[in-house]
Amino acid sequence: MIDSELWEKELKAIWDQLGTIPNDDFIDTIKTHTDKISDGLPNAIADFEKACAYDSTGFEKNAEPLYRSALNLGITGLRRRRARIQLASTLRNNGKIHESIEILREEKENYSDELNDAVNSFLALSLSSINQDKEALSLVLASLSVHLPRYNQSVYNYSQELIK
Repeated sequence: MIDSELWEKELKAIWDQLGTIPNDDFIDTIKTHTDKISDGLPNAIADFEKACAYDSTGFEKNAEPLYRSALNLGITGLRRRRARIQLASTLRNNGKIHESIEILREEKENYSDELNDAVNSFLALSLSSINQDKEALSLVLASLSVHLPRYNQSVYNYSQELIK
C-alpha cells in the first residue's frame, strides 16, 4: 500500500522541477511517479496528473484524452474541478471552443470554490475566441472587482452593464 501523503509530497517536488528540466524528462518522471498509484490499472489521479504534465509542456492533444479519462473514472475534490477547467482550456487550444464554453458554463452554474476566478478567466478566453468580447470582458471585470481595494461595486456594476 502506498503512503498517499508521501506520494503527494513527492509529486509536488516533481512539479517544482517544471521548466528546470527538459519537458520529455518531466513527463517521464510524472509517468513513473503516477505508475506507483495506478499499478497498471486505470486510475483517475494518475490520468489527471499525466494530463497536467502534457498540458503544462505544450502537448494539449495528448492531455485531452487523459483529462476525459480522469473525469470518467470519477476523479473527485479539487482535482475534479481542476480537471474540468483544464480540459476546457485544452479544448479551446485544440479548436473545440463550444465544448470548452459548455463545460465552463456548467462549472460556473453548479460549483463554487476558490477556483471561481479561474473558471471566469478561462470562460472569458473561450468567449473571446468566438468574438464574444463584451461577455468575456464582463466576466473578467466581475472577477477582478472583488479583489480591488476600492471601486469594487462600481467595477462590478460596469461589468454587468456590458452584457445588458
